[in-house]
Amino acid sequence: MLRQRTIRKPVHAIGIGVHTGDKVRMTLRPAAENTGISFVRTDVRASAPIRATAENVSDTTLSTSLGTGDVQVATVEHLMSALWGLGIDNLVVELSSEEVPIMDGSAAPFIYLISTVGIVEQQAPKQFIRIKRDIKVTQGDAEAVLKPYDGFKAAYTFVADHPVYNRHPKVSELDFSNISYVDQVSRARSFGLIKELPQAQAINKMLGSSLENAVGIDDFDVMNEGGLRYEDEFVKHKLLDVIGDLYLLGRPILGAFEGFKSGHALNNKLARALLRCEDAWEMTTYETPAVAEFGEPIMQPAAI
Repeated sequence: MLRQRTIRKPVHAIGIGVHTGDKVRMTLRPAAENTGISFVRTDVRASAPIRATAENVSDTTLSTSLGTGDVQVATVEHLMSALWGLGIDNLVVELSSEEVPIMDGSAAPFIYLISTVGIVEQQAPKQFIRIKRDIKVTQGDAEAVLKPYDGFKAAYTFVADHPVYNRHPKVSELDFSNISYVDQVSRARSFGLIKELPQAQAINKMLGSSLENAVGIDDFDVMNEGGLRYEDEFVKHKLLDVIGDLYLLGRPILGAFEGFKSGHALNNKLARALLRCEDAWEMTTYETPAVAEFGEPIMQPAAI
């Protein structure tokens, strides 16, 4: 039987929020089985934990934020994606400010941070959301779909007409029965056109953005020394975001995702639509391993 996971002991990191520009201390702590992922604002007195659920998504402007009442936690998607990649079911995330640190703009630093303390299996069985029928949501010409599939695969089409984007793949389909999230997805960074930065900063977004935490693009080229980490880094980062947004369902999906121009808002709309359609999914566990993921012989996250 596949079992739930948490981390072995607490681990800390310090970084900045990409939107606020504020310094933030983050502590990841082990959590009891069947408690899920939750966020705690240590800078807010008597702050109740904010559960990492699709229903608690409070804002999707350039990132995914969670909130209950007046307390918010912003930019959770990269950390959530990393937790999915490592199969972490239960965790407490403490933050000294309102935003998860952006680190280098990918999920890889979170994976490394967890690797320094290790992962432990718990006694409770790991639960999955198995997709039973198609669920589709749209917004203009963008769309996001979940379909039945024995395992998990994700496909994304990135649509943008720009000289730099046009030199790189815009479509990716990854079946996690035969590719490694850690190797093939986790290092894909946030990206954006440098000429659009003033517009974002005018609405108090991207105040902490730099070439240390994002891929910057001018009129003709990538500005970062060393260029891209993957030839298809742009579309892979979109998949990284999708995985993090969908992990707010609280359990990994057994199914196939297809996205066309979808962003955080549409990803969350899809998750909420799935939860409303109770005939479209079922909860399941594996008494015996039956599916491969991350190149391993069973439906099990990569070991670190």
